[in-house]
Amino acid sequence: MSVEIISFGYLHAAPPPAHAVIDLRVHFRDPHWNPELRQLTARDELVAQAVMATPGIPAVIDALHALAHAYLSGPAAAPLVLAIGCAGGRHRSAQVSCALSRRLREDGIATTLTHRDIYLPVVAR
Repeated sequence: MSVEIISFGYLHAAPPPAHAVIDLRVHFRDPHWNPELRQLTARDELVAQAVMATPGIPAVIDALHALAHAYLSGPAAAPLVLAIGCAGGRHRSAQVSCALSRRLREDGIATTLTHRDIYLPVVAR
């Protein structure tokens, strides 16, 4: 049993192949619009706090945690791949991916976390 989580930004490239692709763009506020957070990433505490304080984000993480367990309870031994995207891949998707990965690891599930776009230049918009 293992889970591969990939955070990404839709503005950089198409979503990676995955069993489930989660789009955080429309429903959750984007830290990009805060000039103090724009150049930072989910690896910075200010961004992590901002994303986790966004209404609905903790519930999304809970739902993804349950989704992963549901997939892993099936008979297939293949790894589960989850792709979590936002606009640029630096803030929302990266933080949600980090939080989900941490929860799954706490459950004893082998988890690989890849931030596809976190270090790419900020997209001008």
